[in-house]
Amino acid sequence: MAQNRRTSSSKSDPLWVRVLLTLMALTFLGLFLAMPLCVVFIEAFQQGWRLWLSSLKDPDALAAMRLSLFAVVVAVPMNTIFGLCAAWVLTRFRFKGRSALLTLIDIPFAVSPVIAGMMLVLLFGSRGWFGSYLDAHNWKIVFATPGIILATAFVTMPFVARELIPLMESQGQEEEQAARTLGASGWQTFWRVTLPNIKWALLYGIILCSARAVGEFGAVSVVSGHITGQTMTLPLHIEARYNEYSTVAAFSAASVLALLALVTLAAKTFIELRGQVRKRH
Repeated sequence: MAQNRRTSSSKSDPLWVRVLLTLMALTFLGLFLAMPLCVVFIEAFQQGWRLWLSSLKDPDALAAMRLSLFAVVVAVPMNTIFGLCAAWVLTRFRFKGRSALLTLIDIPFAVSPVIAGMMLVLLFGSRGWFGSYLDAHNWKIVFATPGIILATAFVTMPFVARELIPLMESQGQEEEQAARTLGASGWQTFWRVTLPNIKWALLYGIILCSARAVGEFGAVSVVSGHITGQTMTLPLHIEARYNEYSTVAAFSAASVLALLALVTLAAKTFIELRGQVRKRH
């Protein structure tokens, strides 16, 4: 009934109000979303697709793409496991410090990525807390691939957990308790009851986590050292090429990130639609 009242209220709004608000929304979307994306692709293909392709075949660009992909492949599964464990603990158990744990999960949302990178440098840099120990064992984290993975994992840590926690709280534990009563083990309950119920939220969180990981700039920039061909991810490669006035190379790499963003958007929309269909049934 409340929804019907809201619907009738929106229909009773004057036509000019609806038109004005719609135009304002479309204008903002066009100026701040559609136009920048169009500019990226126009600049990338301005001198032809052959030059675009050759820019992407550059060894430095290929190394940057490989490193970005490697960081995603390592960081996203880490955060997926963490998100599942955190969601399970926070929704299935009540204990002291639960609110504090929920707050800690949100820290990467509140802390600037640059500060996150600086924290890793202070911990694992040559003059950091663990620097002397790492140097003694010839382990290099900052200005190397492990530092990039840690920075990526830190900034993307909350995404999976934050998608799963509200859903698992709303679903409750009735089905899991019924499975346990029927003799299912903990793993059987998880694989056959819990996971099927949360699979779309889990995929949604993984997609968001992957998109954030591949586009991370601030934290990675601090810990990378900007070593060309070694610690330059794709966003750092774009910045370096743009600062060198190699606009075609910069926008060619940027078009790859833009394509990934569009693919992410399509996957996100698909999962949302599947989730809505599942709720109806």
